[in-house]
Amino acid sequence: MIYPIVSYGNPILTKEAEDIEEGKDLKEFIDSMFATMDHANGVGLAAPQINQGVRLFVIDSSLMLDEDDTEKGIRRAFINPILLDEYGDDFGFEEGCLSIPDVRAEIIRPEKLTLEYYDENWNLKEEEFSGMTARVIQHEYDHLEGILFVDYLKGLKKRLLKSKLIDISKGKVPTDYRMIYPLK
Repeated sequence: MIYPIVSYGNPILTKEAEDIEEGKDLKEFIDSMFATMDHANGVGLAAPQINQGVRLFVIDSSLMLDEDDTEKGIRRAFINPILLDEYGDDFGFEEGCLSIPDVRAEIIRPEKLTLEYYDENWNLKEEEFSGMTARVIQHEYDHLEGILFVDYLKGLKKRLLKSKLIDISKGKVPTDYRMIYPLK
């Protein structure tokens, strides 16, 4: 199933997501999240973006890598993740978001992180991630905390985006995927 993606302005995107009951069968839901992400040509998708206020996200960071990269990307689901640490050098990268189409901005994030999470078989993992994979995880993890990448923008940059963000919440933005707009 391909879900519609909720746009900027929807209250679910600014709320902290709830833990999922351990052991719950999520295979069909995770498959649908991957299908939705792929359909929208995304590299990550968090459950709040499909109007589900639970702590789950999927990523495919291999889509972010060039053939010259030594890093390997991953395609994985993360259930009830807990960000244990972020470290390493900060680096900037232009981020975008399926819930905020047509908007991109350079966001500074640490290059590495340690994450505790359950995989789709409810195996508890603790792993270190770096580079573009860490960046995608940080972006999606923020969604579970009710944080959007535009929340990191300050001053003039944020003011310049205000009218565009209002237009997005009204549905005045072209997309190749179905969306739910709170002010339409």
